[in-house]
Amino acid sequence: MGVDPGTWKTGVGVIEASGNKYAMLHCEVITLQKKAPLPERLKKIYQSLCELIKIYRPEIMALENIFYAKNLQAMIRIGEARACAMLAAAEHSVEVAEYLPTRVKQAVSGNGHASKEQVQQMVRRLLTLEKTAPSDASDALALAICHLHTKPALTLMAAAGPKQFIARQV
Repeated sequence: MGVDPGTWKTGVGVIEASGNKYAMLHCEVITLQKKAPLPERLKKIYQSLCELIKIYRPEIMALENIFYAKNLQAMIRIGEARACAMLAAAEHSVEVAEYLPTRVKQAVSGNGHASKEQVQQMVRRLLTLEKTAPSDASDALALAICHLHTKPALTLMAAAGPKQFIARQV
């Protein structure tokens, strides 16, 4: 499950993998009333994610890591929405993985600086969707795909042990 948190719109995407084939199970944008008090919007994010976790039973929730933004207020709001997603995951014993935006773009499109439209088109192609998912839902699907692309490398690193991957300076 990928979640692109926001206090006005939260994107959610659930995918499953069979080998190197991916299928979308669900995607949506949880749209929140801008005039509603923040605590009510955060409650809706939490409740909606809890419902989806109960339905789809994901193994992991992939979230975008907080990045530097020019608008500090927006960054704080995204952090609050992320906390709701993490709480929903923890409540249902779902592991959380966090990825930098550039890592998500790299994993999905091959370019860490790809445009939003390029990522949307690659999500559509990778999941063989008839039409492009809404922006926030597409971002959530990209997070889930990123985790699936990253998971084999993480498994390999864990199996090899930490000493195998320590870089040495020459």
